[in-house]
Amino acid sequence: MFNNLLIADSGKGHVEEMVKMLRDLPGFRAARINLLHVVPEQNKSGAEEHWADAAQLLAQAVERLGLNPSEVNSIIRQGDAKQTVLKVAEELNADLIVMGSRGLGRLQSILANSTSQYVFQLSTRPMLLVRDDLYVRHVNRLLVTIDGTGVGDDALRLACEMIRDIPGGQLTGVHVARQDITPSRGAVSKGDALLEAAVQRARGYGVALKPLHITANDIGRGVCQAAKDTNADLVVIASQDRRPLVARGLVDLDKLLGGSVSDYIRVHAPAPVMLVREPERS
Repeated sequence: MFNNLLIADSGKGHVEEMVKMLRDLPGFRAARINLLHVVPEQNKSGAEEHWADAAQLLAQAVERLGLNPSEVNSIIRQGDAKQTVLKVAEELNADLIVMGSRGLGRLQSILANSTSQYVFQLSTRPMLLVRDDLYVRHVNRLLVTIDGTGVGDDALRLACEMIRDIPGGQLTGVHVARQDITPSRGAVSKGDALLEAAVQRARGYGVALKPLHITANDIGRGVCQAAKDTNADLVVIASQDRRPLVARGLVDLDKLLGGSVSDYIRVHAPAPVMLVREPERS
């Protein structure tokens, strides 16, 4: 399922714990591990020392992960961490980026120059974000958002492929509607129709999907509440949030300060979040 993982490791947080647990899942066991550490730009006087420290950090990470060093692609790059993660992901054609996060809100992220928030907003590749304040558990219960879009179908497929080979694994599909419109007699609501279609699609992947329909004033809050109610170990969400090509090199203040559903879930979900985003088209 996942063949090429890019792990942006800073030596902090719970990213390594998450990677260990992912490697216990059948869909991740054969995946290539690319471990990235970014060294800030600096003058030549301290460069050698910083590169030596980075090499040691990566070696320690490989040891903690229990990996064979010869089977890990350890990468050290110098530059801006935000841009470097995105660039390396493109170079490697990574099919999943794994990063840690301090769980900062939108304004805090801007002021703190948050790398994970920047990558979370701009990457066109699936990304798994692991907040520092979360207890990482083995993945047995997945929650996936159902919205009837193409990228939503991609998120459902990934969730099914992840849970399919986990003994006793449970997959819940949640559709959150801002207003519960009562259908006419004999008809089904749009949300119920979307969930039924998702149940059938999951069945085609060999997975039993438990449908969950929630009415909430705020979609992000509804998804987080569903994750809490189902005791989810991982939340898989789809996002169609796209940014203008001309703004690729800039932080989108409007979205960071606005009401992005995926950004709310990133900060408040009670479990790590996997974001599946619609690829950008030229």
